[in-house]
Amino acid sequence: MHTTNHPTMLEASRRALLVAASGAAAALPLAAAVPLAASAATGAAASLKAEGSGFVTTKDGVEIFYKDWGSGQPIVFHHGWPLSADDWDAQMLYFLEKGYRVIALDRRGHGRSTQTAAGNDMDHYAADVAALTEHLDLRDAVHIGHSTGGGEATRYVARHGKGRVAKLVIIGAVPPIMVKTAANPGGLPIEVFDGFRKALAANRAQFYLDIPSGPFYGFNREGAEVSEGVIRNWWRQGMMGGAKAHYDSIKAFSETDFTEDLKSIEVPTLVIHGDDDQIVPIADSALLSVKLLRNGTLKIFEGYPHGMCTTHAETVNPSLLAFIQK
Repeated sequence: MHTTNHPTMLEASRRALLVAASGAAAALPLAAAVPLAASAATGAAASLKAEGSGFVTTKDGVEIFYKDWGSGQPIVFHHGWPLSADDWDAQMLYFLEKGYRVIALDRRGHGRSTQTAAGNDMDHYAADVAALTEHLDLRDAVHIGHSTGGGEATRYVARHGKGRVAKLVIIGAVPPIMVKTAANPGGLPIEVFDGFRKALAANRAQFYLDIPSGPFYGFNREGAEVSEGVIRNWWRQGMMGGAKAHYDSIKAFSETDFTEDLKSIEVPTLVIHGDDDQIVPIADSALLSVKLLRNGTLKIFEGYPHGMCTTHAETVNPSLLAFIQK
């Protein structure tokens, strides 16, 4: 009788069963590890979010994005138009290293916050900051605002900041009021801001290249050291926000009158401005604001542009620190 070395069907089945069983057993730890790894990753992400950034929802349902790094006395940063919290990178890293808790928010309609169609005005901006400070329970805080953010910070401190604010700093800021009126003859004509609106509506992307390439950072000045990265970062931040909110905000930063806000502020306030600011001319802003403040100090940087916090951070940051520590 002819015999072979091939396994019988029964043996083959047995072997297949053993291989399958051992494979399944080997797979069990891996299968169990996958959800554990996913769970750990989710937990880590949640922890990072809780410790580093988040959102607060306002009374009218707007989600405001914020960064919150470090511990110690809080410093809250208010950005300019049409940017985001990212515009404060140089200051946040500097003060974080100095032992402060640094917080920056994206204004409604800007950055990662809700692209709002309504409520794009200084009263809502200040109320949004109040919602954030209450959410984080900030006390003894220093508020630092640049340009439009200087107006936002001024209104917040005047109307919502009592008992929570230690000091205020406004840099290249829009108060008391930018537009030319009977009461403010040195202001800029309304046609200037109409031109902003027209350019934004026609080609926002190009407009947001033209501003940082020229007057914002003083890159249009002879001998200026132009940074392509700074220009692109300005454009990136601007294009993250909503066109409607940015359009409305032009009225908010140019036509809002902060005179009474400035008069009512009691905390020590530092007013910083560059005398070559081509966006917010110094004569009709800082020089007037400091006269309205009860406890104001003026610091002028000769030749500095509107975007001095980026172009001259190495000088601006120590000046801010000295005021905060004083």
